[in-house]
Amino acid sequence: MAAVIMQQRYINRGWSSGLCDCCQDMSSCCFGFWCFPCFMCSVTGEFGEGTCLPLLDIFGPGFLAFFEIPTCVPSVSLGMRVAVRYKYDIGGNICDDIMVSCCCIWCMWCQMSREIKARKQTVIVQTVPTMFQPMATTTRVVSTQQSVSLGPVGAPAIVM
Repeated sequence: MAAVIMQQRYINRGWSSGLCDCCQDMSSCCFGFWCFPCFMCSVTGEFGEGTCLPLLDIFGPGFLAFFEIPTCVPSVSLGMRVAVRYKYDIGGNICDDIMVSCCCIWCMWCQMSREIKARKQTVIVQTVPTMFQPMATTTRVVSTQQSVSLGPVGAPAIVM
């Protein structure tokens, strides 16, 4: 028997948890509440992106305000939400993503964290019977005579 590991594919095309379901994963919720920049960096790391990427949402608006360029949408948070939706084939649209990233950014990051954890934990191990067919082999015996010298040069060789 051989074990085959398969990733379960979600049939529904929605998020595995709601936007305000923070009580489902209290450790992530508390981490996000007490140290939100660290939480954002860890979620992007779990997703496979650069861990310092969300810092642009924190320092970027201040930098742009210095040059008098207004910003209202956290671009990295919006991009991460769209990337999670695309990777896990979750339905939605960009207008909803903009509204969520502008109004409920903490809940949005907690939802993405729960989604990434849920998709990584869903693994099925199946045991599949394997059938081996005997291969038709022929055995050929080849008789050879080799001489092996174990002593100094000029000493008699041992014949096998």
